[in-house]
Amino acid sequence: MNQLSEALNLLFTRESWAGPTGLGTRLLEHFWYTVAAVGIALLIAVPIGFAIGHFHRLRNLSVATTGVIRALPTLGLLTLIALFTGLGLIAPMIALVTLAIPSVLAGAYSGIESADASVVDAARAQGMSGWQILWQVELPLGLPLIVGGIRSASIQVVGTAILAAYVGAGGLGAPLFLGLRTYDYPLLLAASLVVIALAIILDVAFEMTQRLIRKLPGMR
Repeated sequence: MNQLSEALNLLFTRESWAGPTGLGTRLLEHFWYTVAAVGIALLIAVPIGFAIGHFHRLRNLSVATTGVIRALPTLGLLTLIALFTGLGLIAPMIALVTLAIPSVLAGAYSGIESADASVVDAARAQGMSGWQILWQVELPLGLPLIVGGIRSASIQVVGTAILAAYVGAGGLGAPLFLGLRTYDYPLLLAASLVVIALAIILDVAFEMTQRLIRKLPGMR
C-alpha cells in the first residue's frame, strides 16, 4: 500500500511528467507507437480482409495464418528482429505490427462477410458492380465489426508497446524497466498505471465509436 501511495504521488507531481524522460514524453511516445503500429497493420490487413470477405475465398488459410502469428511470442520476435536491425524503433515496430495484424484482419473479413446476403443480392440485382457493393453495402454494414478488430488490436499493442524500451526505443516501458532495474517500485507501478489508463481510455473511445456507428441509419 505504501508503494501504491508513492506511485500515486509520482503521478500527481508535475516534475514526474516534465522533461524528455518524464512520463508526459513517454506517454506521447507510447501513444504514437500504438497509432503507427495499428495504422501500418490497417494498410496491410484491411485490403486483404476486404478481399477475403467479399470474394469468400482463402478464409481458412487466413485463419490458420493468423493463428500462427498469434502464437508467436512477441518478446522473442522482438529480440530476433533486433539482432538484425539493432537497437531503435524498427524492431519493436515490426513486432507490434505483426501483433496487430491478426485482429485487424479478422475484423475486416468478418465485417464484410456479416453483410446480409439478401441485401447484397438486391444490390447486385440493381446493377451495382462488385466495387460498389463492397463500398456502399458490405463496408457500411460491417463497420462495427471492422472497428471492433481495430479496437482489439489497439488494446493489445498498447499493452505490448512497453517492450519497445527493451531495445532502447522509449515509451512507457522506459520508466517501467528503469524502476525494475533500480528497484524503484513506485516508478514501475506509476508507469504501469499510466499504461493501464491509456488502454482504458482507448477502449472506451472505441466502445463509444462502435455505439455511434450502430445508431447510424441502416445499421443493425
